[in-house]
Amino acid sequence: MRRKISAAIIGLGVACVSVLATGSASSHGYTDSPTSRQAFCADGTVEDCGEIQWEPQSVEGPKGFPSHGPSDGTICAGGNSRFAELDDPRGGDWPATQVSAGQSYTFRWRLTARHATTDFRYYLTNGTYDPTRPLTRADLDLQPFLTVPYGGRVPDATVTHQGTLPSGRTGKQLIVAVWTIADTGNAFYACSDVQF
Repeated sequence: MRRKISAAIIGLGVACVSVLATGSASSHGYTDSPTSRQAFCADGTVEDCGEIQWEPQSVEGPKGFPSHGPSDGTICAGGNSRFAELDDPRGGDWPATQVSAGQSYTFRWRLTARHATTDFRYYLTNGTYDPTRPLTRADLDLQPFLTVPYGGRVPDATVTHQGTLPSGRTGKQLIVAVWTIADTGNAFYACSDVQF
């Protein structure tokens, strides 16, 4: 009788671990090159960030951006109201990474939990972008300037992508990086302020 109970407990434990390992909660990540808003909050560079300071890897929202996904004004938080501080433009005062138009750049993600991946995509704001207002799709070039397909593979814990920043940009702009998960309905979002 004792063996049957032990076997049942072990079986239940394995089933629970399997369920936890396949859900969307098992995949998390954020960009730190260029430094994302959530990374600045996590390292204390920016204060009054709310919960994101402890969970920079958790900006998860619906996938399918830009035709689907988070609504306008909630893009940087992935549509997740827990992290609404990321959508606050702070008067345009978010720290920005210095870049140059047409520059070759290495983009980097830190993945605290890896997952089967469709792709990574990078979008840049356009000439109408106002860094003092919440981000909308009208502020973005809706064609990504860099797409890295993954075909369902699981990426490493640190992922780098080499790309070229679009030419013709000046002033403060915003890069929206999207990590699309292959086997859930979600993606991870990271907004990085940059100064051309």
